[in-house]
Amino acid sequence: MTQKLYLESIDAGYCREFNAVVTAVEDDKVILDRTLFYPLGGGQHWDTGLLEGPNGTLQVSEVRGRGDVSHTVGLNHQLSAGDEVRGTIDWDTRYAHMRMHTAQHLVSGLAYEMFGGVRTVGNQIHADRSRIDFNPISFDEAMLTDLITAANQRIDAALEVTDAVMTRDEINAIMPADRTNMDLLPASVKELRIVQIGDRVDMCPCAGTHVSNIGELGHIQFLGKKSKGKGTQRVSYTLEQSQHPRNHSNVVL
Repeated sequence: MTQKLYLESIDAGYCREFNAVVTAVEDDKVILDRTLFYPLGGGQHWDTGLLEGPNGTLQVSEVRGRGDVSHTVGLNHQLSAGDEVRGTIDWDTRYAHMRMHTAQHLVSGLAYEMFGGVRTVGNQIHADRSRIDFNPISFDEAMLTDLITAANQRIDAALEVTDAVMTRDEINAIMPADRTNMDLLPASVKELRIVQIGDRVDMCPCAGTHVSNIGELGHIQFLGKKSKGKGTQRVSYTLEQSQHPRNHSNVVL
C-alpha cells in the first residue's frame, strides 16, 4: 500500500517535493511506496506534476487508487521496481484544490446549520470552479445570499483548520451521523481522519487536502444552481483571489 504523505497533517498538504521508490510497473503507470500526489477521490480531482527518475523527467498526467496509488507517466518511462524517483507536484493546481475543498467544507457545514440539517450528498472539486449537491432543499436567492454571506464572514474571521484521527464512536458522540455522512463509510473503517474548521463550524471525515486557515480562501462567489431531481439542488461556486496566500513548503518528504 502506498504511503499517502499528504494525509500526515494539514501542513503536509503544503509540501511540494518528495522522494520515493517504484514498487510496481504496469504499462504506462507506476506505483510508488509513498507519494504526495493526491489520487482522484472524494470529489477532488487528482494532482499533476513531475517524476524525476534515473532515465529523465516524466509528466504525471493522472493519479488513481486507494490502496496502491498509480501514477500515469506514459509508455516510455523506462522505470522498474526498485528505482528511486523524486516527485514534484504542480503547486498551483494543488493549492487551488486545497482552497476549493476547504470552501466546500465551510459551505456544507453552514448549510447544515442554517437550513434544517440539509445534507451534502455530492461534490466535485476543481481548480477554477466547484460544486456541491444538497438534499433535501430548494434554495431561493435570499437563502443562497445568506449562505454565501455567512461563509465569507467566517473567512474574514480567519478560522484555523485542524485535523485529528478519531474513532467512529468518538466522532458520532460529537456530530450527528447525517452531517458526517457516516452511513456512506464502510463499516470496516474504524478510525477516521477528521477535519475541523474553527470550533466545529464544520467537522467531518475527509481524506482530501485543505488549507490551514480559511483566511487563505478569498471570498466565495456563487455561480449558479440547478435542480438534480428528488429534492437535490446543485450549487456552483468559485473563489476570489486570496489576500492571504500561504507559500508551499520546500521540505522534501
